Amino acid sequence: MNNVAGADLVNLLILSLPVASIAWTITHEELFRELHDYCVTRSEKAQRLPVRKFFYLFTCEYCFSHYVSAGVLVATRFRLLFDDWRGYVVAWLALVWVANHLIGIYGRLRLGIRSERLEIGLKEAVSERVKKVDERPNQRKAG
Repeated sequence: MNNVAGADLVNLLILSLPVASIAWTITHEELFRELHDYCVTRSEKAQRLPVRKFFYLFTCEYCFSHYVSAGVLVATRFRLLFDDWRGYVVAWLALVWVANHLIGIYGRLRLGIRSERLEIGLKEAVSERVKKVDERPNQRKAG
């Protein structure tokens, strides 16, 4: 068993960035909407369980990140703690874990931004309405 050096942790963090980005993009972004909708339909309506599970992988960023992580490990040969196959398993699970935390942070950040935009839009709409009410001539009838 090898000690984990600081460079290993930096590599883990750097490798988790594209894993998180690819997993989020494929499963959430508008660019892949048709693929996502097709996979959702197939994962819900396919007759056979293996087919449903296969298509579900493309709708869940957590599930999909496992496969993206495996691809990154094949491409980079990155290992943690061990120099044999166990190093790949540890690196694979660590990469998935870090990538999914990054996805969670991004999701919360995106939700916060969307919430702020809605709040700003609501304040602008109220402000416009108040301005219109203030601009109306006084329509009271003298009694």
